Amino acid sequence: MTKRTSAKYKIDRRMGENIWGRAKSPVNKREYGPGQHGQRRKNKLSDFGTQLRAKQKLKGYYGDLTEKQFRKVYNEAERVKGDTGENLVGLLERRLDAVVYRAKFVPTIFAARQFVNHGHVTVNGQRVNIASYRVKEGDVIAVRDRSRQLAIVLEAVSLTERDVPDYLEVDHSKMTATFVRTPGLGDVPYPVQMEPNLVVEYYAKN
Repeated sequence: MTKRTSAKYKIDRRMGENIWGRAKSPVNKREYGPGQHGQRRKNKLSDFGTQLRAKQKLKGYYGDLTEKQFRKVYNEAERVKGDTGENLVGLLERRLDAVVYRAKFVPTIFAARQFVNHGHVTVNGQRVNIASYRVKEGDVIAVRDRSRQLAIVLEAVSLTERDVPDYLEVDHSKMTATFVRTPGLGDVPYPVQMEPNLVVEYYAKN
């Protein structure tokens, strides 16, 4: 098992939730946390603990972003007009690795980051290898011709555990995805409840 796969499952165990909705998640078998005392960690969380957990879950969902990366996105969401929590989700969903994952070009968000970094993706015909690249409405994201028969791509397209959301128009025969619009919280197909409002509360106090 790769380091990233291990990290992915550690996040699930730590949260006690199958945050990506994957059939292989260890939480499907054991809902308690990792470690010697994991089964005893059922104490009621304080307000701070609840807010911190909401932040860790959202941050972990997008490939376990660093605190610096996540805080930068949050600060931008705060500056944009409108609801900060909704803006935060919209900005995270505009990350190129998130779009590649949502389009089912790869099976996991971790694979999406690596897939982009290795140069397998184009945006409007230009190769982009920065996972945090922010797509705009109308942008066309495509898997490069030479990468379309990779095992990881063929596996992802056939996955039945998640659907492509309606803010993307995807053609798997051409391996292209058009980013139609920036989604709100209610549009994003999170397998578990995300609470960006608690993330806003967390940063407001810290």
